[in-house]
Amino acid sequence: MSGCVPKAAAADPWRSHVTRIRSITDEITGVKTYELEFADEAVGRDYRFAAGQFNMLYLPGIGEAAISVSSDPASRGAVAHTVRAVGNVTDALARCRVGDEVLVRGPFGTPWPLDRVAGCDVVIVGGGLGLASQRAAIRSLAHGVGSARQVTVLHGAKTPAGLLYRDEYPAWRAAGIDVRTVVDAADDDWTGAVGLVTDLLAEVPLDPDATMILCCGPDPMMVGIAEAAVRRGVPAARVFLSLERNMACAVAHCGLCQFGPLFICRDGPVLGYDALAGLLAVAHL
Repeated sequence: MSGCVPKAAAADPWRSHVTRIRSITDEITGVKTYELEFADEAVGRDYRFAAGQFNMLYLPGIGEAAISVSSDPASRGAVAHTVRAVGNVTDALARCRVGDEVLVRGPFGTPWPLDRVAGCDVVIVGGGLGLASQRAAIRSLAHGVGSARQVTVLHGAKTPAGLLYRDEYPAWRAAGIDVRTVVDAADDDWTGAVGLVTDLLAEVPLDPDATMILCCGPDPMMVGIAEAAVRRGVPAARVFLSLERNMACAVAHCGLCQFGPLFICRDGPVLGYDALAGLLAVAHL
């Protein structure tokens, strides 16, 4: 079985919808979550996305940026994105205030395969801001979507101050999710694990016949996680990675996100490791 997941394309990929910033939450240094409320109530009521998909956020006169949706897929009327200010569009977004308008186009891309997790042990591995693309999946799994047997979240950051969504961990744990964190470097108050997220994975029992890995973060981290899981018997087709590449058009026309024969905006961002292993082994691809 291929590790690629079905596409869930936007109804009209060229149409942007007006939203207004309803709230802004400071997450970690340089990272904020923007809750965007659709100006047209009917659009907000009908808008649907699947965990792992992304939207194109457009600021007139500045440009567009592809940003993963980080809100609960079950929510209606608004959509959230967790954003780090690292470029022209995201820097401008960081200067926006509650009530400002943002145009939204999407959703685009392949989602996390939550329709395949029934009876499985799902291990979600997020490195740094990669957890933002997985928050929607975590919230869905916390609601029982997919009927997974067990859900484990492994999150790594450079320092404790870089761990995302720490205020939500108690709710995730209350829903039966095993949440484990690790940092590269501890501070004086840190009493948790120090090391790499791959160290956390080594401590998690993996049933090769019933484990699914959902991973997002820097490429070297994802390759390390995927290879460690495969060495322990998890089929590459059940190890899913979400690739972070520059995406400008979201419809595979501009070629900016081409990755070998793939276009990440169309064929990804979520893809099986069986489809990616050879490509990720090519330096600078």
